[in-house]
Amino acid sequence: MRNIHSAVLTIPSFPTIGMAAILTGLRRVTWEDLFRQFTGRRIIVGMGVLLLILFSFGWATRHDPSEKPYLGVLGGGFIYNYREGEEFYGLTTMVQKPLAEGSIIEVEFENPVGGKPFIVSERVSARTNRYAFHSPDVHGVVANKPYHVVIRIYDRERKKLIWSTTRDYKSDLDDSVVPKKPVVIGPGYTPNPDL
Repeated sequence: MRNIHSAVLTIPSFPTIGMAAILTGLRRVTWEDLFRQFTGRRIIVGMGVLLLILFSFGWATRHDPSEKPYLGVLGGGFIYNYREGEEFYGLTTMVQKPLAEGSIIEVEFENPVGGKPFIVSERVSARTNRYAFHSPDVHGVVANKPYHVVIRIYDRERKKLIWSTTRDYKSDLDDSVVPKKPVVIGPGYTPNPDL
């Protein structure tokens, strides 16, 4: 059998400091002594270090403007106008990078029933940086099916493609929710007599 002996550990003792000693030590430091520590050289070095830290942080979090796309898409999708019996694509963009005035923004919407896509375009103007595009009336939209939209930017003669991107849009609703004829006619929303 083994004999187990218990070991006694000694706990080191720390000198005790009384409250009177602490208060005496604090009274010795005056504001004048504190301000003597701030020499001109220390202030300049401290400001230099602070500026270096701020510059490093700014450099690490910066966004290079050349990496931005020319256009940002603010929103898009299918728009249903039940009263008029219409459905169409809608897309809103905003210029994020300078474009030459007269450049052409072209949007190509996939035709839900097949065939040629719908293409709409607008020239860039200095008066605005937001552009809204609407397709002609579409038919045959199927719920939850992605439809392809291409956005292109050309120079003013439409000879050089500057930038392009693609998007897919889905509708939560089928084509069946839109009436075949307008429910109302005229500016006063008069009921359609043909229904």
